Amino acid sequence: MLELRDITAGYARNAPVIRDVSLTVAPGEAVGLLGPSGCGKSTLARVAALLHRPDAGTLVLDGEPVRRWRHRAPREQRTAFGVVFQQARLSADPRLALSDLIAEPLRATGRREGAADRVGELAATVGLTADLLGRRPHEVSDGQLQRACLARALVLRPRWLVCDEMTAMLDASTTAALVRVVEDYRAATGAGLLAVGHDRALLDRWCDRTVHWTALTAAAAGAGTSSG
Repeated sequence: MLELRDITAGYARNAPVIRDVSLTVAPGEAVGLLGPSGCGKSTLARVAALLHRPDAGTLVLDGEPVRRWRHRAPREQRTAFGVVFQQARLSADPRLALSDLIAEPLRATGRREGAADRVGELAATVGLTADLLGRRPHEVSDGQLQRACLARALVLRPRWLVCDEMTAMLDASTTAALVRVVEDYRAATGAGLLAVGHDRALLDRWCDRTVHWTALTAAAAGAGTSSG
């Protein structure tokens, strides 16, 4: 179970972006988080993926409270997550060929053996041809780069996926292809999914349930009122 309990988080002292927000994702469940740009849903997603330490609240992963974040988190917790961001060009090292981009988490965790085979397998899964793997981000389209970023997110076989506006900048055919890859992976592994977006139709088709950001913040406000 992935549990976010009363999370308050932001990027400047005494200026939280989100306050007292709670959300759960069960193993194997796909949860959509719907809301407009700038509401704080991406911040909550970063907290969920251990990429941003909250100012208050608790993140519980498989029954164990998370106490460390980013590179300080235990390896078994860090590698439990695969994350795909909205803007692939901001999350990809422009110096790396796509093959190296996909293999990056393997090298970071010392899992070099069999890396080439794993990269080739995932490239085929996400729809990247062999000739694209030697190219750098500036030499491929947004859709091709996002395919590589999805492959990178899957390379360590994570138990949880966080897709933060993964398809927002993609055309309909690429969107459908990447959603299908995620769903095939989940069907094969039982991974849980937190999908953040502003397209209700897509989230409703993709996810087991969709939670609107206003419902989360209303619940937080109600809890604060009742406890006061």
